[in-house]
Amino acid sequence: MSTIAPENATTVQNLLAAFEGESNARAKYTAFAAKADEEGWGGAASLFRAAARAEQIHAGNHARVIKALGGKAEAVIHDIEVKDTLENLIAAVEGETYEADIMYPGFLEEATASKNDAAIQTFTWAKEAEKTHARLYSEAIALVKEGKKDSWVGAARDFFVCPICGYTSETPEEHELCPVCDFPWANFETIR
Repeated sequence: MSTIAPENATTVQNLLAAFEGESNARAKYTAFAAKADEEGWGGAASLFRAAARAEQIHAGNHARVIKALGGKAEAVIHDIEVKDTLENLIAAVEGETYEADIMYPGFLEEATASKNDAAIQTFTWAKEAEKTHARLYSEAIALVKEGKKDSWVGAARDFFVCPICGYTSETPEEHELCPVCDFPWANFETIR
């Protein structure tokens, strides 16, 4: 069993917090997708499923770095409070905004000071994907508030998720390469 070097202790602590957060987000978004389907918001359900897949990718990336630094990736999945789709979208955008604007920037600052390139990479990838999730959730909130079931939030639709960094798009061919990690766009996962 490897041990965590003292110079990596704070980075590993941050990685563990991120791993648990991403693991809980995946569970929450999966539950939110089921509620959106039940309420007839198929496109919102598709978005929740795509974001859940991205969160799973982030957790996996964090887990690999935790292991490489001598730690063990463990998470406690908390009880999920599922409300109506609008309230679930609002909760989701709040979580994504917090991660993109506060949590990951703080973790990146520490990882940069510690010169931990692997942590910098996984935190950067997750932060960039969370920005996109926040934007998509914000767009969905506006449409659900207006009751626009004839828009993209009403009917199930495809989203495209980078299997390396979790970047998520509503456009099938946004770029040739992922704008975050340079993975070929043609190899993105399609999530409905």
